[in-house]
Amino acid sequence: MKLIIQIPCYDEEAQLAETMAALPRELPGIDEIEILVIDDGSSDDTAEVARQSGATYLLQLPVHLGLAQAFSSGLDAALKLGADVIVNTDADHQYPGEEIEKLLGPIMAGTADMVIGDRAPHRLQHFGLFKRALQRVGSWAVRQLSGTTVPDAASGFRAFSRRAALRLNVLTKFTYTLETIIQAGKKQIPITHVPIRTNPERRPSRLFSSTLTYVRRSAITMVRIYSMYEPLRVFGMLGAIGIVSGLVIGLRFVFDYMRVGGEGHIQSLILASVLIIIGVQTVLIGLVADLIAGNRALIEDTLVRVRELELRFGEGPDVARVGPTAPSGDVPDA
Repeated sequence: MKLIIQIPCYDEEAQLAETMAALPRELPGIDEIEILVIDDGSSDDTAEVARQSGATYLLQLPVHLGLAQAFSSGLDAALKLGADVIVNTDADHQYPGEEIEKLLGPIMAGTADMVIGDRAPHRLQHFGLFKRALQRVGSWAVRQLSGTTVPDAASGFRAFSRRAALRLNVLTKFTYTLETIIQAGKKQIPITHVPIRTNPERRPSRLFSSTLTYVRRSAITMVRIYSMYEPLRVFGMLGAIGIVSGLVIGLRFVFDYMRVGGEGHIQSLILASVLIIIGVQTVLIGLVADLIAGNRALIEDTLVRVRELELRFGEGPDVARVGPTAPSGDVPDA
């Protein structure tokens, strides 16, 4: 069984060597371990540090595309390279390398195809009280939307079987963490979590400029992805709100009309009519979106088959081999 550990990087020359030095070179049940570094258009010497630190493969993106696209490119490359299991970890050494064995446990046992490392963020000391509360609320929202039990939805430390990696499609340009969990829940990919420990914080997160920005973009991602898989429920609920509001206002107008006449309350009748019309139109949009979602499911199944054919014929992203397999030590310059 072949394990590829992928590390998305952006300007990580200061932390990458320490992260890679801590990665395991041997694990029970794993025949081969290789390290794939995805350089997301870094402006520093991240690529050279990867070469010198023992990376097996280096995928250099021509420009900075963001974490989600770097992660997705890494999955595609790892599949092309023949990975049976893929582990994603951060370049800032937040996650100890020895925790990878624990992360692989459910996949090796055949009980899950996707495993999330649970940092227990509500207990992390370097998270402020407000951030811990946001993490808890955000993870709860993802659990409700996805139908999963993952307690730490924002954790980037996760493992995927080959089957799961083939079925995941990252559409957002912000972060893959929330989207992939919702997709796993909706696509019935077996998913679980394991408790892990973390290293002390090396640097603040560079994924977002402020907490407000992270909350806003995460909320947009969750609504968008959930709407893709449950459009009738989303638009039906919004339409129902409009219809019920219109009916309530309309009944109030009828009551006033029967009691004192409708004089002076024509605005209520107009508002009720507008709300009901908008509500009905929204429900109809939901019906159309639901039909489109059915076609999307068929397209995704076709995409999985296309990916399998591409991998069989060796097509996919160009990945430079910069060194021998992970256990052998020194890596020559590319």
